[in-house]
Amino acid sequence: MQEDSSRSPTYTVPCEDYVHVVEFSPFSSGTPVSLLAYGGNQYVVVGTCQFQEEDMDVEGVEFNVLRAFHHELRVDALAWSPESRLDRIPTIRFCTAAADRKLRLLTSDLQDRHEVKVMEGHTSYINHLVFEPTEGKQIASVSDDHTCRVWDLDGNENTTLRLRSPGISVCWHPEEAFKLMVAEKKGTVRFYDLVTQQAILSLDCGQSPLMSADWCLTNTIKVGAVAGNNWLIWDITRSSYPQEKRPAHMDKARLFKWSRANENLFATTGCPGKICSQLLIHHLGHPQPVMIGSAAVGSGLSWHRTLPLCVIGGDRKLCFWLELEQNVQQVASVGGNSTRCWLL
Repeated sequence: MQEDSSRSPTYTVPCEDYVHVVEFSPFSSGTPVSLLAYGGNQYVVVGTCQFQEEDMDVEGVEFNVLRAFHHELRVDALAWSPESRLDRIPTIRFCTAAADRKLRLLTSDLQDRHEVKVMEGHTSYINHLVFEPTEGKQIASVSDDHTCRVWDLDGNENTTLRLRSPGISVCWHPEEAFKLMVAEKKGTVRFYDLVTQQAILSLDCGQSPLMSADWCLTNTIKVGAVAGNNWLIWDITRSSYPQEKRPAHMDKARLFKWSRANENLFATTGCPGKICSQLLIHHLGHPQPVMIGSAAVGSGLSWHRTLPLCVIGGDRKLCFWLELEQNVQQVASVGGNSTRCWLL
């Protein structure tokens, strides 16, 4: 477990308020910049990001606010639609979840048209949501009410999957629109066929509570999660039990996210503390984290679409960490012969 040697963020962007949730769009904006949204108490800010690793004319990071949206309550979760683009006719579409158990679908042309559709049906706290990634015509959400619900953009509930414990995370297959992964708090991860509405595969953490899980969308045989203090990795072609399991955070782990730029990189965060929250970046070839960071009352975690760079929110700022290959090499040289590769 790692508690010291924290590295400062590679870049920071100031914000006007506490950031509770932050998400890079995992989809191309149709332009060289990336879309990013962050939310807190009664607001969502949408902006564009560009980093010097993408454009040598940029000094560090260039963040431009496109629009701030009023949100009735604190934003607890946020997901981007693949229909959000800045080329042709600009369109911004994302969905949020809040403590009133409702989803809000926001659509804007960044000019005069601004629509909000409220979706009701969940009877308890909504933990996570995601858009179907190919066309963006459906949204899946999971809740403490022991359900995963699939909605269309008109707010109709098309599918309800009954779970055996609170739904914690939900992920959509990047190409097959009928495959959905749902992680439950009691430590089970199931894959569903939305046509038959039946589970086709399940994974077992061997411990609970499972706090977060993610499907590696660049190599879909990999699934990762955090439960208790540990991170866990499955190869779903080999076993329903994890192939790798390691302790990470002293005060329990909170979030797990795979990098979109490198299938062997992933990040975990510790549960938010009174002063700071810990971020660890891991590489599957190395037993120790390749980077350690922390942020004041940090929350949220998201990876850039093409760079090995992740962001977490904090107290009036966004904190970005760039993971460089030289850091992986440094960990490998320190680890010596004890370093064991697990590269798929």
